[in-house]
Amino acid sequence: MLSGSACATEYNAWPLWIGQTGNDTAEPVKSWNAVGPLFFHQTPAAPDTPTARGFRPLYVQKTDDARGKMDGYFLYPLFTYHRTPDGYRWSLLSLINHYGASRLQTQPGLTATTGKLPGGFDLWPFYFSRQTADPATSYHAVMPLYGSVPKRFGQDRLSWVLFPLYARFEKHHVTTTTAPWPIIKVLQGEGNRGFELWPLFGWRAKDGAYREQFYLWPLIYKNEHALWQPKPDVNLGVLPFYARQTSANLTSETYLWPFFGYTDLTAPTRYHETRYFWPLLVQGRGDTIYINRWSPFYTHSIRKGIDKQWYLWPLWRHQTWTDSGLHQTRNQFLWFLYHSTEQRSARNPALAPAHKTHLWPLVSIWDNGAGHRQVQALSPFAALFPDNEPIQLAWAPLFAIYRYDRTEPGDSSQTLLWNLVSYRRAPGRSEFHLGPLLGVETSPAASRIAIGCGLLGLKRVAPGGGWRPFLFEFKRHTAQATPPTQP
Repeated sequence: MLSGSACATEYNAWPLWIGQTGNDTAEPVKSWNAVGPLFFHQTPAAPDTPTARGFRPLYVQKTDDARGKMDGYFLYPLFTYHRTPDGYRWSLLSLINHYGASRLQTQPGLTATTGKLPGGFDLWPFYFSRQTADPATSYHAVMPLYGSVPKRFGQDRLSWVLFPLYARFEKHHVTTTTAPWPIIKVLQGEGNRGFELWPLFGWRAKDGAYREQFYLWPLIYKNEHALWQPKPDVNLGVLPFYARQTSANLTSETYLWPFFGYTDLTAPTRYHETRYFWPLLVQGRGDTIYINRWSPFYTHSIRKGIDKQWYLWPLWRHQTWTDSGLHQTRNQFLWFLYHSTEQRSARNPALAPAHKTHLWPLVSIWDNGAGHRQVQALSPFAALFPDNEPIQLAWAPLFAIYRYDRTEPGDSSQTLLWNLVSYRRAPGRSEFHLGPLLGVETSPAASRIAIGCGLLGLKRVAPGGGWRPFLFEFKRHTAQATPPTQP
């Protein structure tokens, strides 16, 4: 989404500096840009919203003083920094990461052995460390030499020595020892046992729970689960000739895997599917699922309330669904070259819809359906990173050669070439700027035509009064107010 107030008063010394206040010139400058879109400062519209400033794209910073939070980005996504009252963390391409607790924390936050604040440092994939208040969860690990790492990488504990010569995985009191990984594995714990000589053969089992085995992985396998049931779940394969999956409510067979086969499901819902030259030709019918695929020419599927259609995959996709009381429709051409989403109220369809449209990389259009409409051109990032705020803050404005913002009918602004040309209109007032060369402002109280930011020009103070010339009459604005210091 775009930022800025459609009805703001502007001080335009393009390209050196452009500042905006609210509706009144006596208000302090709320936001400014310098050297085009490079240097900027955006004051929050409300006390509980962040302030943004920086030098695009080198460094941008977002500060939320009310919550004690700060985010900084250096050549995002190269380097990121995040600070909260509890601590901080920084990351270099998510490969070098460090985090630490705030020094404002109380003394019990210090570890008992070192007196240091809790923290951690990672240098992927070579070095991993954590410093906590509990020695049992603190560690320093060096890959591939030695490490014993708790509660990471999806394991309760992962240990290794000269990896891949030796490694040990622990999860839910079950231990897998491998030497070397992944060729020889031994499984034990909680009634589980197993042995693998990969890829020749392997097995693992737990009495009354499951049995798994393979030969010449992944060609021959048989996995049996839920052995306590009258009809356990069985997954059998002799690839590429035949594969079968059965359970109490499911039968699925594939011939000349993965091309030909069928699936029959009887519970919790009914569903039947037939596959010919999968994934090209698939026909499926059920209580909650519908599939009619003649890929790449046409595909129509309904799953979990999402109705999706493809035409000449991957050229065109049409999708509809209802979520959180909103009926949504999305159309895409080659995923992101054209991307349009419309939202309508499922409870009151008569309400005006909201929509956003991207014609990549030329233009993006937003409309909230309540009178607020925005347009930006060029727009290479909105379709690719719709929810990535750092990219929208650090990179998107560099390409925004044209912007349009209408907060409500009759209240709008348009800018071209990063405010070289700007036109703002509000009820009873309008303002036009051609950089510092020409400024034209009209309002019920006064009108003004200025050249060179006020070196000379004409103004009319009273409605219906005459015009009079002026020299060296520059617009004045107030700085941000500073609260007085308490004695």
